[in-house]
Amino acid sequence: MTEPLFRRLAAEALGSAFLLATVVGSSIMGARLAEGSAALALLVTSMSTGSMLVVLIWTFAPISGAHLNPAVSLAFAADGQLKWRDLVPYAAAQTVGFVVGVWAAHAMYELPILQLSATARTGAGHWLAEGIATFGLIFVIIGCVARRPAVVPAAVGLYIGAAYWFTASTAFANPAMTVIRAFTGTAAGIAPQHVAGFVIAQFAGAAMAIAAGRLFWPRPTQACAAPATQPQRIPA
Repeated sequence: MTEPLFRRLAAEALGSAFLLATVVGSSIMGARLAEGSAALALLVTSMSTGSMLVVLIWTFAPISGAHLNPAVSLAFAADGQLKWRDLVPYAAAQTVGFVVGVWAAHAMYELPILQLSATARTGAGHWLAEGIATFGLIFVIIGCVARRPAVVPAAVGLYIGAAYWFTASTAFANPAMTVIRAFTGTAAGIAPQHVAGFVIAQFAGAAMAIAAGRLFWPRPTQACAAPATQPQRIPA
């Protein structure tokens, strides 16, 4: 990537802030307007999150790749598109952004800024769901980058929007975001004691997706090697 590291990290932080503000803010708005309908509330959040992902990837991909997710950054480091030494700074910037995003959502709805979640999300079904959700996300990104990089923003947004509905966990698929979602008492939260199971499953799913990507697309294509100004260097 040609952009200086500080600019790329700023883009990752700002994009991550908007992403989690969307997740948490839409869950609050959905819960308030759905009049007790959990399905309607989930529809609001899934549509908002999927749409925002498309916008954020379009906006920030030319700068940082718009990873917005340590698992995605890991996949690009493994593929040689992100320097290994930049992986930790990327993850740190994403985490800082997520903190700002959750606090911004709380502030907008005049809720206490500092919260802890009590929402139970645990068990084999949830862990399997997170592994599958993260596998699918990384695999979709790798495949689209390899063959049709221009469709990555739409593919990621559509995938996450669908994964909200077909996974038992509502597809967090993001280790750093999972950690920070423990600090919101809204419907988007996860109890702190249940975070570790999600994160382990997410990294396991990402590792399997990286391996599968090498099976299906064993050699870097011209699309993969395109400069950072192309929209294929992305999230979620």
